Amino acid sequence: MAMEVTQILLNAQAVDGTVRKQAEENLKQFQEQNLPSFLFSLAGELANDGKPAESRKLAGLILKNALDAKEQHRKIEFVQRWLSLDPTVKTQIKAFLLKTLSSPSLDARSTAAQVIAKVAGIELPHKQWPELIGSLLSNIPQLPALTRQATLETLGYICEEVSPDVVDQDHVNKILTAVVQGVNSSETNNDVRLAAIQALYNALGFAQANFSNDMERDYIMRVVCEATLSPELRIRRAAFECLAAISSTYYEKLALYMQDIFSITAKAVKEDEEPVALQAVEFWSSICDEEIDILEEYGGDFSGDSDIPCFYFIKQALPALVPMLLETLLKQEEDQDQDEGTWNIAMAGGTCLGLVARTVGDDIVPLVMPFIEENITKPDWRQREAATYAFGSILEGPSPDKLVPLVNVALNFMLTALMQDPNNHVKDTTAWTLGRMFEFLHGSALETPIITQANCQQIITVLLQSMKDVPNVAEKACGALYFLAQGYEDAGLSSSPLTPFFQDIVQALLNATHRDDAGESRLRTAAYEALNEVVRCSTDETTPMVVQLVPIIMMELHQTLENQNLPADERQNELQGLLCGCLQVTIQKLGSSEPTKYHFMQYADQMMSLFLRVFASRSATAHEEAMLAIGALAYATGPDFAKYMPEFYKYLEMGLQNFEDYQVCAITVGVVGDVCRALEDKIVPYCDGIMTQLLKDLSSNQLHRSVKPPIFSCFGDIALAIGENFEKYLLYATPMLQSAAELSAHTSGADDDMIEYTNSLRNGILEAYSGIFQGFKGSPKTQLLMPYAPQILQFLDSLYAEKDMDDVVTKTAIGVLGDLADTLGSNAGPLIQQSVSSKDFLKECLSSDDHLVRESAEWAKLAISRAISF
Repeated sequence: MAMEVTQILLNAQAVDGTVRKQAEENLKQFQEQNLPSFLFSLAGELANDGKPAESRKLAGLILKNALDAKEQHRKIEFVQRWLSLDPTVKTQIKAFLLKTLSSPSLDARSTAAQVIAKVAGIELPHKQWPELIGSLLSNIPQLPALTRQATLETLGYICEEVSPDVVDQDHVNKILTAVVQGVNSSETNNDVRLAAIQALYNALGFAQANFSNDMERDYIMRVVCEATLSPELRIRRAAFECLAAISSTYYEKLALYMQDIFSITAKAVKEDEEPVALQAVEFWSSICDEEIDILEEYGGDFSGDSDIPCFYFIKQALPALVPMLLETLLKQEEDQDQDEGTWNIAMAGGTCLGLVARTVGDDIVPLVMPFIEENITKPDWRQREAATYAFGSILEGPSPDKLVPLVNVALNFMLTALMQDPNNHVKDTTAWTLGRMFEFLHGSALETPIITQANCQQIITVLLQSMKDVPNVAEKACGALYFLAQGYEDAGLSSSPLTPFFQDIVQALLNATHRDDAGESRLRTAAYEALNEVVRCSTDETTPMVVQLVPIIMMELHQTLENQNLPADERQNELQGLLCGCLQVTIQKLGSSEPTKYHFMQYADQMMSLFLRVFASRSATAHEEAMLAIGALAYATGPDFAKYMPEFYKYLEMGLQNFEDYQVCAITVGVVGDVCRALEDKIVPYCDGIMTQLLKDLSSNQLHRSVKPPIFSCFGDIALAIGENFEKYLLYATPMLQSAAELSAHTSGADDDMIEYTNSLRNGILEAYSGIFQGFKGSPKTQLLMPYAPQILQFLDSLYAEKDMDDVVTKTAIGVLGDLADTLGSNAGPLIQQSVSSKDFLKECLSSDDHLVRESAEWAKLAISRAISF
C-alpha cells in the first residue's frame, strides 16, 4: 500500500468522481487497517522532494487532520491515539517533518510547520519531545533563508498551539531572541522577516517576563516599530497587526511608546496602502477596547481594586486622533453598501470613531461637530456621507444632555435627506444614523423625548417610504423602525404614539418581505426582525390587528412547506425560521393575557401541525425557531398542550439527541422545561423517556459543554412538575448532580470564560436541587431527600468559601438553603446549624446591594428559623 500512496493521493483529487471515490475509500481502509504505517507513509510523501506537489500537499493535510479536530471529543480521541503509537514510528514521522522544513517547496515547508505544531501541541504538555525547541533553534543564523523562514513559521505555530506554561522560560527567551532577530531590519530576506513578525504575533502571550524587563521590552518595541517602515507591504501590515496585539496584551506597558506610535500610525493612515492603513486604525480601536473595559469595570474609580489603571491614552491623543479619523471617512468606495463583507478604511475609521466616543464621552462632540457642519450640505456625496457617518458614529458614549439638542436640530434634516438625497450611499448612512438616534436617545428613561406627537407621523411616513428604496437603504430603514418600536416598549399598555400607524407599519414590513430582491442586504431578515419588535412592543389597542396577522403568517409558513419538495433551498429554510420566529413572538404577545388568549387559541391546532412539519426540513436554524415557538405555545396553552404530546414527543426526543447541532439540543432542553410548567403532572407518562435521554446527554463527551447547565435546570423543572413521582429518578440524577457540584466548586486558576461557564453550571445544579425540594414539599416522601442534605450543604459551604459566585448564583444558592430548610424542616435543623452557609453566607446576603438576593435571603432566614425552632 505504501508504494502506491502517491497515486492514491493524486486520484483522490481527480476530476472523475468514480476515481476520486475509490481513492478516498482506499485511504480510509489503509488508515483503519494500519494507522502507524498510514501516518508514516503520509509523512514520507510530504518529505519527499521527488513527489508531485499535489500529492505532498494532500498528504500533509490528511496528516494534520489526523492529529486535531474541531469537536472536543474527537480531539481527545486523536490525542490518545497519537500518544499510544509505537515510539519508533513517532520518531521517524517527526524526523520526516523536520527534514521537510528544508524542502525547496514553500507549500511543503508550510504544511510541515503546521503538522509539527500539532504534534508539539500533543506531546509538550505530556513532557514528550523535549528536544524539539532546542533543535529548531540550534543553528537558525547559519541556515539557508528558506529553512530559516520555515523554522520561524514553525515556532509561531507552536506558540499558537501550546499554552505558555508548558514551555520553560529559558526556551521562551531563546524563541523570542530568534524571532526578534528575524524581525530586525538587518534581516535582508523579506520572507524570513515576515515569518518572524507573524511568529512574534503568536508568541506575545509567552513574553510576560520579557515585557516586564525594560531593556528587552524597549528592544522588541523598537524592532516592531521599525518593521512598520519596511519597503515590503506584507511586513508593514504584519507589524501593525503585531502592534495592535501588543496594545491589548500589554496595555499597561505602553506609556513610553505612545508618542512614537501615534506618529507612525498617523503616517500610515494618511499615506500608506489600504491593507496597512486598516491595521494602523485597528491599533487605536484596540486601545479603545482596553480603556472601555477598564472604565466599565471600575466605573472610573481607581482607588484600590483595579489591576490595571487607565492611562487615558485616547483622551490625550484626541486633538490629533479625531481629525485623522475624520479624514478617513472621506475615502469611501463606490459600491461599499452592496457587499456585506466589505471592509475599507472609511468603515474602519468610522468604527474607531464610535469606539473613541464610547471611551471619552462628551469630549468628542466639539471635535466632530465642525466637520459635520462643514460637510453635511456639500455638493460632493462623499462629504455628505462622511458627515452623516461621523454623526451616527458618536451617538453612543456622550451624555443625552450633550446630544439631544443636536439630534433635535439634525432629525428634520436627516428625514429630508433620506427622502431626497440623490445618492444611495448617503441615504444608506442616513437611515443607519436615524436607527442609532432611536437606539441610544429614545425611550422611557430619557427626560426629553426626541420623538414627539408633532414629528412622529413624519418619521413613520419617511421610514415606510424608504422601505421601498434599494435593498440596502430599505434594510437600514427596517432597522430604524425596530429601534423606534423598542423605545415604546415600556410606554404602558394603554397607548403608544405608534398605535395609529400600526396597520400601515405591518403592511409595509410584510411588503418588504415579499420583494423579489428581499434576499439582498439582509432585507427580508431585517423586515421580520422589525415586525417582531413592532408586535412585541404593541399595546392592547392593537390586539385585534395582531390577531389578524396570525393567519397571514401561518399561510406563508404553509406555502414554504408545500414547496419543500423543490431542491433544498437555503432561502426556503431561512424563511421558515423567520416565520416560526414571528409566530413565536405573536404567541407570546397574545398568550400573555386571558382576553387575547381566547382569540389566538382558535389557531393553536393548525399552528402546532405546521411547526411539526418544519422538523422535516434539513435546517438547524428552522428547527431551533420551530422548537422555540412550540415552547411559547406550550406556555400559552397550559394543560391543554397535553393533546399535542403524543405527536410532538418523537420530535422532542430527536431534539434531545441532536449532538451535532448542539444549539438545537440546548433549545429542546429549554422547551422540556416549558412543557413541564404547562402540563405539570400530565407530563408523567413521558418522563421516563425524557430523563433517560437527559442522563445520556450528561454522560456523553460528544455533547458541547454549554448544554449541560440547562439539563440540570431541567431536572428541577421536571421534579417541580411531577412532585414525589420524581422518586424513581433520584437514584440516577443525584450522583450526576453531586459529581458536577464537586467539579464546579473549585475554580482556582481558571480564566474568565471558564469562571463564567462554571457559574452557569453551578446555577443549573442549584436550580435542580431547588426544583426537587419544592416538588417534594408536603409529600410523605420528603424523608427520601434527607441522605442528600449533607452533601448539598457542603456544596453551598464550598461555593461560599470560593468567593467567586456571580449575583445569579448567589441568589439561587441562598434560595436552595431556604428550600432545604422549608422542605425537610426540623429533620434537617441540626445539619443546618452546623453549616457555614446558614450563618455567614446568609448574613452576607441579607445585607446585599442586590434586592433580589436580599429577598431570597429574607425567605431563607424565615425557613431556617422555622426548621430550627421546632
